[in-house]
Amino acid sequence: MSRQLRFYGVFKISLAIFLGSWLVVSCLSATLIFTPEEYARRRQQLMDHLDNGVAVFLGAISPPNDTQFYQNNTMMYFCGVEIPGAVLVIDGLRKESILFFTIGEKEAEGEGIPLSLVRDPLKVTGLEKVLPIEQFSAYLSRLNNQGRTIYTMFYPEELMRENTREKYNALQRTMVLNLFDQRLTRELQFVFQLRAKFPLVKVEDISPVVWDLRKYKSPAEIKILREAGRIGVKAHRAVIRSAAPGVTEKELAALFEYVCLKEGAQDLAFYTIIMSGKNHAFGHYHRYDRTLQDGEFVILDAGPDYKYYNVDLSTSFPVNGKFSPRQRELYRKAFLVRQACLDSYRPGITLKQVGEKIKEYLKKKGLSPEDHQVRGEIRYGGYNHSVGLATHDVMATFSGAGEVLKPGFVFACDIQVIHPEEEIGIRLEDTIVITEEGYINLGEGLPRTVEEIEELMKEEGIIQVLKRNKVY
Repeated sequence: MSRQLRFYGVFKISLAIFLGSWLVVSCLSATLIFTPEEYARRRQQLMDHLDNGVAVFLGAISPPNDTQFYQNNTMMYFCGVEIPGAVLVIDGLRKESILFFTIGEKEAEGEGIPLSLVRDPLKVTGLEKVLPIEQFSAYLSRLNNQGRTIYTMFYPEELMRENTREKYNALQRTMVLNLFDQRLTRELQFVFQLRAKFPLVKVEDISPVVWDLRKYKSPAEIKILREAGRIGVKAHRAVIRSAAPGVTEKELAALFEYVCLKEGAQDLAFYTIIMSGKNHAFGHYHRYDRTLQDGEFVILDAGPDYKYYNVDLSTSFPVNGKFSPRQRELYRKAFLVRQACLDSYRPGITLKQVGEKIKEYLKKKGLSPEDHQVRGEIRYGGYNHSVGLATHDVMATFSGAGEVLKPGFVFACDIQVIHPEEEIGIRLEDTIVITEEGYINLGEGLPRTVEEIEELMKEEGIIQVLKRNKVY
């Protein structure tokens, strides 16, 4: 055999081995949203806060109805495993993480869980140990005998379309403090059982630490958020095109969800908010009980959930595609405040300093910074809330107007000018990512000027195309 043929044969074998290994790695990494190294980095950051303690995170359980299972945000953040009833343990003393779960292959297939995760969870996840859930109680007994500290979440888990603090307040009001109920939340029931059954362990709340770890997004998270932004912008534009007298709010809500799912979202970030007519008086109206009328104005506040990450975007537009003089006047006020915010965002600046720049900008444009409708936006530099795995991503440490913007911080710049007595509401909301160089606007591509909106609304929308072709 010639030297060339021998080389060719060796090359083919080497290439086959390389491609085979690459396919295995690709298939395994595709099981999780991020690489195992990304999750390991997050767990290591948590270990730095644990000392000799152990963090225990309960995964979401199977839903009590015939709906799709989604994991809670804490489990997704630290290991990315979508298995019902799983428990994650992160040991600060042993510097290891253990995943407890039990699920059969048939059940996993029925839930859409990749079989590679069930068959070889160590390779897929990069965790140090995986044990059956049946061994979890014995593991807790060993911690009890050692007198260890167990850290766990005292606040409710975030499931799809949920925010933990808002959920906590709702459950306190309707369940925990309700005279005729008084059940504990699942998390606090777990704390109660730990203290009752394992009296030698000390149980502490880890919620604030987890929230602060989630505050600044990694490059991998920002990549996901950018795709969520792309989907949200496309869905907003589709709704704006289709808005017209005689179209119902229900049609627009259905259209927004359709476009999001078509473009790859797994769900909506929250129930789509559509406010028109008298409903401009309410901040989060989503009953979809009106038919749009000529001369009215609409607020669309909506975003997709893409791979568990959310964006929050709001657009405002006239039903008939043409701004009235009054609508134009109010819109200009909100637009100028928004523009001043975007011109100011950069790492190292505080929200208060952004507010001062807004004041200067408004004065140059002939508007009063003392206007009561924009005082809130000025005070916090357009900031409304953090965004990430939850639409209202919770933070343990936030300095209000003194908050210094840092790379990786993601938040909603939400400018509102509402006149309910005139049935006009303006909300211009973008999701902003602070970077080393400045910022990324995840709402880039939305029509924002009066001219851009009017031009887009000249185009035929999906609803009009369907009706013209007598599809419905």
